[in-house]
Amino acid sequence: MSYTPQAARDLALRALPHIATDDELVEALLAMTGLRPQDLRQAVSDPDFALSLLDFLLEDDQRVLRFAQAAGIRPEEVMSARIALAGPGSHGWEAD
Repeated sequence: MSYTPQAARDLALRALPHIATDDELVEALLAMTGLRPQDLRQAVSDPDFALSLLDFLLEDDQRVLRFAQAAGIRPEEVMSARIALAGPGSHGWEAD
């Protein structure tokens, strides 16, 4: 599936409630982004935060698989959404 930038942001923001259900994931996300829990609400309005959420998921295959299952999407759609936000070839990854 090909994502528009807006659809990719929407998918990324769907990951936040999923992450919030697991304390370990929350702690790992906060450590990766440098945010404090009270900063998350404001971070959601930052377009770059969506990319950070997708990168966070893509750091670990199990994160991708669990989120994809919870969201009812194919796991590869997480990468498709990331490419829609950052562009092909970004971060060393190539578009299919």
